[in-house]
Amino acid sequence: MTMADTVAVMNKGRIEQMGAPEELYELPRTSFVANFLGQSNLFTGKVVSHTAEAITVDVAGVPIVVPRERAKRHSGEVTIGVRPEKVTLLTEAPAAAAGRNVLGPGRVTDVSFSGVSTQYLVQVPGVGELIVFAQNMVFGPVVHEGAEVWISWNADHGFGLDDDPADGPRFDPDDSTESIAVQRRIALEEELEQA
Repeated sequence: MTMADTVAVMNKGRIEQMGAPEELYELPRTSFVANFLGQSNLFTGKVVSHTAEAITVDVAGVPIVVPRERAKRHSGEVTIGVRPEKVTLLTEAPAAAAGRNVLGPGRVTDVSFSGVSTQYLVQVPGVGELIVFAQNMVFGPVVHEGAEVWISWNADHGFGLDDDPADGPRFDPDDSTESIAVQRRIALEEELEQA
């Protein structure tokens, strides 16, 4: 993406979204693009209010604000998201603040050091598992597995997708490794026969 001024993301032989790399990353139109270019925390909920500047989506009983210009749909059931590196991990419930979204409390289920950052998986009741990337500014993780946390992000970092949540996933994920194991066994048997 560093060498291109225009990128086309294709899904099953058709262009899903085309544009500048930064635009596709910051403002994905579909869940496929949102997760093809990095990872995204995605939430589905009903738009409960809107203004000329923003929409508010009910996510498991919590109002989440997304700028109207960053959302493709403005009414009904919608899918919204935020990138994991835009999220802040907090060890105490934050005070309500305009322009900030907060989910929690949740429980840290995994901590993975990756050099420049640490990835935290946080299970939030009613919402699911969320991903947080925290830059490693100190030695060791900020919190450990099992810790109670809240996650927060600037509302301006959210985005809204054009996907219709009622459509469901566009493809069934292959959660089974059985086909890979069968292919490897066949290859190994062929190799043994040739020996």
